[in-house]
Amino acid sequence: MTAPECVTYASAVCAGAAAWLMVGQGPGRARLLFADGAAEPGPRIGRERVRAWCRVMFRERREWLCLPVALVLAVLGESVLPLVAGVVAVPLVRRWLRKRAGRLERERRADAVVALCGAVVGELRAGHEPGQALLVAVRGAATMDVAEAAVSAAARFGGDVPGALGQAAREPGLEGLAGVAACWRVAVVGGAGLAAGLDRLEGALRAERRRREELRAQLAGAWSTVAVLALLPVLGLGLGAALGADPFRVLLHTPAGLACLVAGALLETAGLCWAGRIVRAGEAV
Repeated sequence: MTAPECVTYASAVCAGAAAWLMVGQGPGRARLLFADGAAEPGPRIGRERVRAWCRVMFRERREWLCLPVALVLAVLGESVLPLVAGVVAVPLVRRWLRKRAGRLERERRADAVVALCGAVVGELRAGHEPGQALLVAVRGAATMDVAEAAVSAAARFGGDVPGALGQAAREPGLEGLAGVAACWRVAVVGGAGLAAGLDRLEGALRAERRRREELRAQLAGAWSTVAVLALLPVLGLGLGAALGADPFRVLLHTPAGLACLVAGALLETAGLCWAGRIVRAGEAV
């Protein structure tokens, strides 16, 4: 497929998208009123739908963006192999995005545990009973929904609060609640001050969070190196195309090019996995 044909196809796609935006799906979507400078809500509704679709694609279904990129590469290279690679990449990218979202959720929950300790200490020093202080603190924690019901019920009805906290500490990111349960148990059984214990626990959790943030900042350079190494093959393809070597034709339509493509993809994947494992091992220290 020549460059003019690619431009023609791209223009047709853009024209179709524009027509869909103007017409929409209802019977009155194509009418625009120019009287008094007013417009019917039909096109506005169409734009809102497009915005909602883009919001879903770019926030919740980002892995499906691999398919348009693969389709463009397939058209440019006149081969179905990039499209097959894009289909294979969708579940892999989805898995990576889910792992990343899980890590962010664990960090948010860990921060919520630190805020919970500070809130309980503040309520206790304000003169509230331990159960009432815990109830107020749990309600104010935004990411404690997985533990709020059990802990609130135990605190409200005089149940096993340390047991409920220990059960909630099994959730990812809420491991710090095990320390809260220990402080609660010591305060009830031994008569020690609950506010003092939670204050020390909050300090320890904050120090752990600062250490994790400093370690992540130190490893940011390593992650940047991994990203640069991952983009080097793309830079090589662009440089070859700029020099007129037509790398897509060589890689996708010749036996030697296909062999180099497979070997390069395997080596690239192995290198990224190895580098990522090294950096993640550094984060786990």
